Amino acid sequence: MGAPLDPGRAVLGSGLALRGEITGEGDFHIYGRFEGEIDVSGRVVVAEAAQVDANINAASIVIAGKVRGNLSASTHLDILPTGVLTGTLKAGSFSAAEGSSVKGEIWLERAEPARVSDAGPDDENAR
Repeated sequence: MGAPLDPGRAVLGSGLALRGEITGEGDFHIYGRFEGEIDVSGRVVVAEAAQVDANINAASIVIAGKVRGNLSASTHLDILPTGVLTGTLKAGSFSAAEGSSVKGEIWLERAEPARVSDAGPDDENAR
């Protein structure tokens, strides 16, 4: 038995259905059906034929299938032309392709600058 191609990525295959909680470091790609909670450090990808009923917390989320739930992406959320989202999303940035469907609330939250206090003295010295 060989090693996985990418040990930092978990995949739920198209013929599989899973109910539960996924947490940890890395990415999660869904091609089948998932119901529950997802909390990962990387990217969540919902493939075109996938159906997801879950709360998702990840660095970034890409939706090509059907998703229902509350989503939070710390960097970016993309909904592709075949994507359907029903629920609430919070993201640093958001894009929805023509043909996609979004039903719910959208909260875009800019990331705070890392060092706001350092900018003050530098700005005064530049005058």
